[in-house]
Amino acid sequence: MKRLLLSSAIAAAIIAPASAADLSTRYPVKAPVVAVVPVFSWTGFYIGANAGFGGDKYNYDFGAPGFGSATANSSGFFAGGQLGYNYQFANNVVLGLETDIQWSGIEGDTTLASGGSVANLNSSLDYFGTVRARLGYAFDRFLPYITGGFAYGESKTSITTITPTTLTFGEGSGTKTGWTLGGGVEYAFTNNWTFKTEYLYVDLDDSNYGVGAGAVNVDNKFHTVKAGINYKF
Repeated sequence: MKRLLLSSAIAAAIIAPASAADLSTRYPVKAPVVAVVPVFSWTGFYIGANAGFGGDKYNYDFGAPGFGSATANSSGFFAGGQLGYNYQFANNVVLGLETDIQWSGIEGDTTLASGGSVANLNSSLDYFGTVRARLGYAFDRFLPYITGGFAYGESKTSITTITPTTLTFGEGSGTKTGWTLGGGVEYAFTNNWTFKTEYLYVDLDDSNYGVGAGAVNVDNKFHTVKAGINYKF
């Protein structure tokens, strides 16, 4: 009897590893599933804020006798916000639409003399905004783009003219419209937050103001460079 039990135990010890090996062959253990990290997409609405610096030259052309033309350097800071939407195609082309509006401190002034007359001119841009298309190519989270479209802004000019016999003061302002063109780069440092830098050239056409019996023509053109941050929904 003891010999029979011993023989059975030895047989079980020999068969058990073979059975386990057979089970592992029939039912192999699956490797752990590795999660696939989704590719970042620029598609979606966004809202943000920006600040920058701009300016160029105000060119004045007088219609009144005694004054010809003049130029004033313009510069100043601005700040505002933007709202937009991007759509990223399967080939990584990104098409978007953005509107922005800025408070502006861009201004310039000059003084010129002719004969016995002196004229002081000061021009400023109180605010400006754009409605633009954006076209870019996404390198994952990096997006270079070009942009252009409609522009508008509030332009103001004040003129003080002193002659040997008169002192004339005039001021005019109005909302001007025009166009803008530029480009920029944007980088998504999280799935929701992005940072951008952008250059725009803005042309708001000319303003015409009366000066005594004459008139002055002022062009409203300027360059801007800004940085901004966006939250993408």
